Amino acid sequence: MADHEKLINQWQSERTPTEDVILKRRSVRMYKKEQIPEFMVKRILEAGRFAPSAGNCQPWKFIVLRDPEVIQELTDATVKICKLFKSLIDYRVPGKKWRLPLAKFNIRMKPNDLHPVPFGAVTFIADGKLGLFHGAPTVILIFKDVRGVSNPDLDCGIAGQNMVLAAHSMGLGTCWVGFAKLAFQYTGKWKKRFGISYPYKYAASLAVGWPVGEPDGMTPRQTHAVDWYENGAKKVVY
Repeated sequence: MADHEKLINQWQSERTPTEDVILKRRSVRMYKKEQIPEFMVKRILEAGRFAPSAGNCQPWKFIVLRDPEVIQELTDATVKICKLFKSLIDYRVPGKKWRLPLAKFNIRMKPNDLHPVPFGAVTFIADGKLGLFHGAPTVILIFKDVRGVSNPDLDCGIAGQNMVLAAHSMGLGTCWVGFAKLAFQYTGKWKKRFGISYPYKYAASLAVGWPVGEPDGMTPRQTHAVDWYENGAKKVVY
């Protein structure tokens, strides 16, 4: 039997280890205070460095935060901006219906940032009901090189996913965090503090640490129809 036939027979009945890592990974929002070893962080970064990118231009810059005070300062700065946003556009507060036109204008200008999910999260962060980095002892900031070929945001996303899966394979927990961009977008302090200037711009960040409990496991996901073209015909698969 040819090697590829053996593999076909094997993987028809079981998942690969890589698939298990992907399918069982979950976003972690509770971490132990214990710091993770430095070698693990370096391995995670290496997984990101080996991510594919258009023209292999690797349009990213990673910054690692492992100082609790710095992480808290960045958190406080983001919370402060969330409170400002809440005071200006949260029309759901009793007696503040007059903010609705302003909110609609901002939602139109920033449809992704003020989608109902992040719009609601702004309030939770401002009120202290949702942590920014969820107590993770290590934070990895990802900055994109805006000069990158084709789509730097996509390339940074691929690099970040490589890091998330590598961390998960080591037994660590991770969570994508986008709200930290407020501190870089609306203040000059944090770009100056980390030496960030053109051509780099905040893309995303990852909270990394030892998870509390055992959060891993497959959860139900919505199934999306896929148009499948083969042998001159189209069919829909789920």
